[in-house]
Amino acid sequence: MKKKKAALRTVDLVYIAVMAALMAVCAWISIPATVEFTMQTFAVFAALGLLGGRRALAAVGVYLLMGAAGLPVFAGFTGGPGPLLGPTGGYLLGFAAMALVYWLATALWGTGRWARAAAMALALAVCYAFGTAWFMVVYARRAEAVGWLTAMGWCVFPFIIPDLIKMALALVLTERLGKHLT
Repeated sequence: MKKKKAALRTVDLVYIAVMAALMAVCAWISIPATVEFTMQTFAVFAALGLLGGRRALAAVGVYLLMGAAGLPVFAGFTGGPGPLLGPTGGYLLGFAAMALVYWLATALWGTGRWARAAAMALALAVCYAFGTAWFMVVYARRAEAVGWLTAMGWCVFPFIIPDLIKMALALVLTERLGKHLT
């Protein structure tokens, strides 16, 4: 007999909506650069830690759909297909990849503190890889070809330390708040 997946409960839908809204608010907290410094990754990490991969993927999906529909939920109060199809769109879509990787990694490794931290770090690396590859393709079409190391210098290296700090904050927060969520 095939095991039936549990349907999302009303409380799950509320958590998904709250995390999608948190991603939008955190996108608005930004420092301009080639690829803007935002608090979005913190919100994604928080969603992963609080909701798990499945519900976090739904939250990211809702967030991306809101932005694609034109709501100003992306960095710089932007929305519509432009930010998703632009040079940094790969990082936005990479958030969905993060949730998928986290979901798979925690299914394999468990949900202990170190397993969650490792899953988040792996998910971040996948987001960096996807986003940087996307950046290189789109940037080459709009301006000129850019080398892998140059793209990493613009899009990844400056973000590693801040993103690891955001990840650590999210891990601490989710550990404290997670026990209060149903």
